[in-house]
Amino acid sequence: MTIEQFSGRGRLADTGEGITGDELQLAARNHGIPLEALRYELTPPGLHYVLVHYDIPATNAATWQLTIDGCVEQPLSFGLTELRAMGRQTVRVTLECAGNGRAGLQPRPISQPWLMEAVGTAEWTGVPLAGLIRAAGIRKDAIDVVFTGADHGFERGVEQDYQRGLSITEAMESDAIVAWEMNGAPLPPQHGYPLRLVMPGWYGMASVKWLRSIELIDHEFTGYQNAVAYRIRQEPNEVGVGVTRIEPRALLIPPGHPDFMSRHRFVTAGPVVLQGRAWSGWAPIERVEVSVDAGVSWQDAKLDAESNDLSWRGFSFDWDAVPGEHVLTVRAHDRSGRVQPIEAPWNRGGFANNSAQRITVLVL
Repeated sequence: MTIEQFSGRGRLADTGEGITGDELQLAARNHGIPLEALRYELTPPGLHYVLVHYDIPATNAATWQLTIDGCVEQPLSFGLTELRAMGRQTVRVTLECAGNGRAGLQPRPISQPWLMEAVGTAEWTGVPLAGLIRAAGIRKDAIDVVFTGADHGFERGVEQDYQRGLSITEAMESDAIVAWEMNGAPLPPQHGYPLRLVMPGWYGMASVKWLRSIELIDHEFTGYQNAVAYRIRQEPNEVGVGVTRIEPRALLIPPGHPDFMSRHRFVTAGPVVLQGRAWSGWAPIERVEVSVDAGVSWQDAKLDAESNDLSWRGFSFDWDAVPGEHVLTVRAHDRSGRVQPIEAPWNRGGFANNSAQRITVLVL
């Protein structure tokens, strides 16, 4: 068996094929937010979604070094003490996995089997990325910035450190930070301890964890995670389009009480306040619509106060629940004109699938 065969290849599930053993292994290692935890404006770290591509590396904050080199005027290296001495900034960011919603697609891409819970919002504290890069000096021949984490493994036969690249413009204008705290405490191991990149508005694959180097290069970065993994394709050999910013999405906190297996909800008839969160990486949320009849009719939800960033925005809707079975769904609109679809277009990787949530409710 070759390395490529041993490490597996991406494929689509056969018609009627259930979740595979490999997918179950991924699902056991990673987790989404319990939807009832959407009640928290800031997601507690243990409830925030987690995706770890390879292993959580063994790290030591006391000896950690972040290097900045390549097409710079002056290569630099920082320990955590030096980074903290440069000042601190805290940003509230909603992060969502690019594969969120993948398991609901037909045919299903074989990978981490996310439903729709791969999201969370936290306050990240660190130093602005742009300031670090300016401190090293940007040479005129610099084109892209490559971020390398300490996690290492194989993917479709390719041995690699986890790396992502951005253009110089994206890196300098993104309001990204190099963070050492999450919700006021040191980063948990699974969230990148002791240092990680946080890219506001972008799907989570751009926020490289266990960050150890930043390299400016004089050409477009063609590493695996940019050029192969995170691409929206219809056909296997298609070049595709790179995954970047988060598409608009709204999620309801499931009302009432759940059935253990199906998660269908049971609600007492009468006034019910439906609540949830909505977000987009392109522009602030300006409208959320709610349907209690499987999308036949829609009404506007009431939005919480607008924030000054791209983190999620709360909403609520007063529902007079009458006995019977109902299917609840919501959709988000952002200020750029993007509207969450009822059914998002299919793609082979299952990326950016922001199809509308559906919750089956039996009103008693």
